[in-house]
Amino acid sequence: MDDRLERYAELVVRVGANVQAGQEVFIQTAVEQHDLARALARQAYRAGASYVHVLYRDGHARRAMIELGPDSALTYAPEWEKTLMEQWAGNALIGATTNPEPDLLADLDGERVGRAVKEELVELHLRLLDEGAMNWVGIGAPTEGWASQVLGEPDVEQLWEKVSFCMRLDEPDPAAAWEEHISRLGARARRLDELHADALRYRGPGTDLTVGLLPNVRWDSGAAETSTGIRYVANMPTEEVFTSPDARRTEGTLRSTRPLPLGGQIVRGLELTFEDGRAVRVEAETGADVVRAHFATIENADRLGEVALVTKESRVGQTGLLFYDPLYDENATCHIAYGSGFVSLADGEPHEGINRANHHVDFMVGGPELEVDAVLADGSTVPLIRDEEWQLG
Repeated sequence: MDDRLERYAELVVRVGANVQAGQEVFIQTAVEQHDLARALARQAYRAGASYVHVLYRDGHARRAMIELGPDSALTYAPEWEKTLMEQWAGNALIGATTNPEPDLLADLDGERVGRAVKEELVELHLRLLDEGAMNWVGIGAPTEGWASQVLGEPDVEQLWEKVSFCMRLDEPDPAAAWEEHISRLGARARRLDELHADALRYRGPGTDLTVGLLPNVRWDSGAAETSTGIRYVANMPTEEVFTSPDARRTEGTLRSTRPLPLGGQIVRGLELTFEDGRAVRVEAETGADVVRAHFATIENADRLGEVALVTKESRVGQTGLLFYDPLYDENATCHIAYGSGFVSLADGEPHEGINRANHHVDFMVGGPELEVDAVLADGSTVPLIRDEEWQLG
């Protein structure tokens, strides 16, 4: 296990974040993920980091704030935290996204959970991303709590086997396997750019949605570059090609196909109806109040910021597991995000049509029955996804 943990951490540091000699490295994990944080620190120093900051978060402290704290605590962003975040610029950031207890806040008031967003910090984070200020990566971190949610038992070893497969650690040369994988996704993104599609059309059970696209916004994949030219892979694993749509041109209905862990609760059976670009109806089997609170309190959260296509070639999807983690589940199947889009995908200015919001939430809409078409300017259509298989060539 120790050897695998070190190989995992080395892959994350050298391929994901691509830590450069002399950089400071910021590592963010839950307290339960301390073994991974320590391995990442060791590998970061081996890669030449000048200093490693390990910053732990505690889900139970967050629960106490939401359950017992004043309303003002829900959105409070202390100055020291803003100052710390500013230090990311020019440096490297590694964050573990997986929640050791995905439904820790399940019994709390969903509206209050939904309002617990530090918008000032989110806004700052998004600005740094738009500026290409740091090389960063989001990853998973197996724990007993996550294993229990995914496998029904605290079998961390079995979960590690699944994570290792998704991360291509089973390959003789994982770094080379990632280069090949990223190149393949990049070619798919370029093919989508060549279509010059005006919109995407989604059809499936509970879904009939048309999402407008923007002519000056390109498709992208997992590889990215900082403003200084450092290449990195922002999500590990990643299996998607994605773009930011025209937030003003979303019409119709859609239904999520996988549960969505959100703010410590789990949203199941999410259904959204859009008119003139905005969500006008929110329904769900569980967790609807969390989404409604986002739409009610965060400006433009009710518009779309991302559309992403994933096929059954995905290693995450091939596991057949529901991971209860957006990073993993969004890379198992097609997904859409409400909230902020990516202005970095626009070729030049203006960025009109790309949504701006102090939040970004991915939810899954894919599955064997989902059909996705590109709608061209003349109204003709080109199939993109059928039975989770790529149709474009």
